[in-house]
Amino acid sequence: MRAILSVYDKRGIGELARGLQELGIELFSTGNTHAALTAAGVPARSISELTGFPEILDGRVKTLHPAVHAGLLARRDDPAHMAELAQHQIEPVDLVVSNLYPFVETVAGDVSLDQALENIDIGGPTLIRAAAKNFPAVLVVVSPDDYDHLLTLLRAGDVPLEERRHLAQRAFQHVASYDTAIAAYLRGERDPFPEALTLAFAKRQTLRYGENPQQRGALYRDVTTPAAGAGGMAGAELLHGLEMSFVNYLDADGAWQAVWDWQEPACVIVKHATPCGIATRAEMIAAYALALACDPVSAYGGIVAFNRPVDATLARAIREIRNPLSGLRQRFDVLIAPEYTADGLAILRGKSKDLRLLRADPPAKGGQRIRQISGGLLVQDDDTFVEGEFDFRTASARPPTAAELADLRFAWTACKHVKSNAIVLAHAQQMVGMGAGQTNRVNSVLLAVRQAGAQAAGAALASDAFFPFADGVEAALAGGVTAFVQPGGSMRDAEVLAAVNTAGATMLFSGTRHFRH
Repeated sequence: MRAILSVYDKRGIGELARGLQELGIELFSTGNTHAALTAAGVPARSISELTGFPEILDGRVKTLHPAVHAGLLARRDDPAHMAELAQHQIEPVDLVVSNLYPFVETVAGDVSLDQALENIDIGGPTLIRAAAKNFPAVLVVVSPDDYDHLLTLLRAGDVPLEERRHLAQRAFQHVASYDTAIAAYLRGERDPFPEALTLAFAKRQTLRYGENPQQRGALYRDVTTPAAGAGGMAGAELLHGLEMSFVNYLDADGAWQAVWDWQEPACVIVKHATPCGIATRAEMIAAYALALACDPVSAYGGIVAFNRPVDATLARAIREIRNPLSGLRQRFDVLIAPEYTADGLAILRGKSKDLRLLRADPPAKGGQRIRQISGGLLVQDDDTFVEGEFDFRTASARPPTAAELADLRFAWTACKHVKSNAIVLAHAQQMVGMGAGQTNRVNSVLLAVRQAGAQAAGAALASDAFFPFADGVEAALAGGVTAFVQPGGSMRDAEVLAAVNTAGATMLFSGTRHFRH
């Protein structure tokens, strides 16, 4: 039995090679892998001894040879194939262990095109694909995680066909993900919506279930982005508490994306994919208390995100600040922050054994977002704030005061993260009312005003899209709202502005909308 070992990731390769050698398997390896095996004290023959040809072109050509690929691709159950091998004095190759150059990690930095091209592996994918195509006769392994499993199978004697098929599937997926990353790099910004689109994701963990217990679920990470710089929920680190669920991840992602739309210290609380509390303050404790006060009923069992590290002072506040309505200590499912101090983490770990504490890198802004529909995908640019968007145009007779303008900008920032039809009321950099997910805008306004109660008086209102009629604005004015921001552009803008001017309120147009379905 013959094996070819040609790996970039050399973890465990010495131990694997020693185990293969003990089984009497003849080992051949390429340049750097051969050096690693020699250093590990495992004798192996050079690939050039197999091919009868030296490695050339700085290693670009080493395994691309008939002695390798005929040995891999020949069908053992086909007498004609085996006769041809004998005619050309080629021995079968029965095992390939290979993984590929680190293309994704290489192009993540400031690299030239030449450097990127040198990290496009050619021989490796060809070797892997040839072995995987002939998996009934050839074993192929692409991950160090499978080395122990491979040795167990070989020591047991006969390797079942289903095991061979499983390893082949992993091999083809490895190459497909690699090719996807290269295609994405070469595509760049020139063609954001190519005629053919492939995606590459690697499973990070199996979840207990999906949205509901009868649905299976798993978490995958985009492998075209280096793990160290991916950011966001897929790369979050669980520091304490129960394993994350499917719904936990969805809600946590919503909170995490929202909280980073503020430069100043901010706290966002999300329940069922919609913010139920948002506030900013110079001190994070104050931001947290005000975010909680927005809707303490909905906040129970919610997700809390901070855009600053959690220290001992903030951790004690999270433990001690009580629900403004019940007087009981507040319960959350997940807390997320970019960092925790050692004493802050210790305090929060004492709050509850179930409370999930996540550390995550800030999410990447821009790029594309993908939504699945039956039979296909929708792909669009990320909904980011455009340059100059917050330079609102005054459309009403009265311009806003400085305090109103600050609250309108806060409300507009928050509104982008609320499900359409979205209405947000804000006062003093705190969300005080919110209406979301309604099939008409008037109901969203009524919900937001009712939630705000007395705080609606003098509040600023943001609407994610224009008011098609004056009725929504009239409902807000009746509740005491004095300032509005909306995209504008309705056929009845004049009627809407007339209601605002009659009430002595102010209305600004953003010129941009932010639907969130």
